Amino acid sequence: MKSGVENAPKRSLLKAMGFTDAQIERPLVGIVNSYNEVIPGHIHLPSIARAVKDGVLANGGTPMEFNTIGVCDGLAMGHEGMKYSLCSREIIADSVECIVKAHCFDALVFIPNCDKIVPAMLMAAARLDLPSIFISGGPMLSIDGTDLNTVFEAIGSVKSGKLSETDLHRIEENACPGCGSCSGMFTANSMNCLSEALGMALPGNGTVPAVYAHRQRLAKEAGERVMELFRTDMRPSAIMTERAFQNALTVDMALGCSTNSVLHLMAVARERGIALDLNIVNEISGKTPTLCSLAPAGKHHMQDLYFAGGVQAVMRELGGHLQREEKTVTGRTVGENIQEAHIKNQEVIKTYASTGGLAVLSGNLAPDGAVVKRSAVKKEMLDFTGTARVFDSEEAAVAAIYGGQIQKGNVVVIRYEGPSGGPGMREMLQPTSAIVGMGLDADVALITDGRFSGATRGAAIGHISPEAAAGGLIAYVLDGDKIHIDIEHHAITLLVSDEEVRKRKETVIVRPQQPLSGYLKRYAAAVSSADKGAVL
Repeated sequence: MKSGVENAPKRSLLKAMGFTDAQIERPLVGIVNSYNEVIPGHIHLPSIARAVKDGVLANGGTPMEFNTIGVCDGLAMGHEGMKYSLCSREIIADSVECIVKAHCFDALVFIPNCDKIVPAMLMAAARLDLPSIFISGGPMLSIDGTDLNTVFEAIGSVKSGKLSETDLHRIEENACPGCGSCSGMFTANSMNCLSEALGMALPGNGTVPAVYAHRQRLAKEAGERVMELFRTDMRPSAIMTERAFQNALTVDMALGCSTNSVLHLMAVARERGIALDLNIVNEISGKTPTLCSLAPAGKHHMQDLYFAGGVQAVMRELGGHLQREEKTVTGRTVGENIQEAHIKNQEVIKTYASTGGLAVLSGNLAPDGAVVKRSAVKKEMLDFTGTARVFDSEEAAVAAIYGGQIQKGNVVVIRYEGPSGGPGMREMLQPTSAIVGMGLDADVALITDGRFSGATRGAAIGHISPEAAAGGLIAYVLDGDKIHIDIEHHAITLLVSDEEVRKRKETVIVRPQQPLSGYLKRYAAAVSSADKGAVL
């Protein structure tokens, strides 16, 4: 794009932006930022981008920054806006592809932080296969043990009379003290940690707090490092291998990451032409210990993991569970990266369970699978039979929960919230937090063809596949049906005879799709099922 007589007009355009001949001759490094003034986890990303540019400039490159969109899941939660969260993943990946292909960048530095933006950028990196590195904005601090989920759960406590509105206001004031991705092992931090495990980010990417100077130094190092990746022609295809995804899933299980991580890793692997299916989740989870108990499963937050040694210490503790010879953006292998890591706090990193934090369930209710964060489920709910209370939307279920209509022994069924039927597979932190806040999490389960936030805890089983809109059995569940959930044996079963199911399929009409327009209309028509990663 830059050299030769024929490209003089392009050089002229670059000079219009102030670039000198020397700068134009150097490798052009795209700085893929996701800054906006909507997401708390992204509000500080200009400073991260500045540090990245300093690193690129210091090592002989010419940085050029551009932006992507981003949705704040917390702000989109509980209303129509959440339908646009997951589907924004594809828009981000596609928009990065468009900018990069149009402008012939030599290398890329990706700056995500929250939820769908991280996997979207990983998808773009895999698709484009240019020398690339990731540096996230870092996690938010928790100053008093609270986090965003504490606020959601407090609403249920207020509704049930356990907390006053004054108490709620106090929690609201302190739970999110500043910039960064919400402070528990929710989806954003899960994916930022897994970027490390995949080998696409430097050690510390997932855990160094957003407000620490260490985060700025890490960003500068990422900018310097991408130039070495360019010079050695180290591309994502050499890093994001099938074995690297196995490493990521292993770390996923050890950390007790968000259930959304399964959806996203499958989508990223697909971009690399690697077929991941849900069976591998149970295979890896069955032999991987849970080594952390971070919020929402436990009391620890991301800064606790940082001070305890971070993701690299967890990976070293995993030892033989990992493929240690896999390459990473450091220029060293996984084994070489973790050689000097060690656990600094054994109350944070230790064996909490002999199996991993996530589990995939199957049975007549989910023949293609469903996902649960096992490490965040109370022991008494690991094997549970309950009575179905069926709702055709999240809003209807939340109204029933807050209205005191859900009793101990119920299984709340929320359907028509899948990738196509929703559309958009909304996250449902509000109903699960309401159940916890009202003190029902040891007695009530919730299942859906939608998703759950990484902040969700309790017996919350999501990604039911096939979804209701596709004629999955969840569409034919009736109030009063018995549902058996056996997480330890990976089973979820509607206790209704085959003959009764047959009769219902002859008489019950699957709800037709509501009228749609714009992007959601195109998305609903093209999106795959959750067990395939909800990809286009």
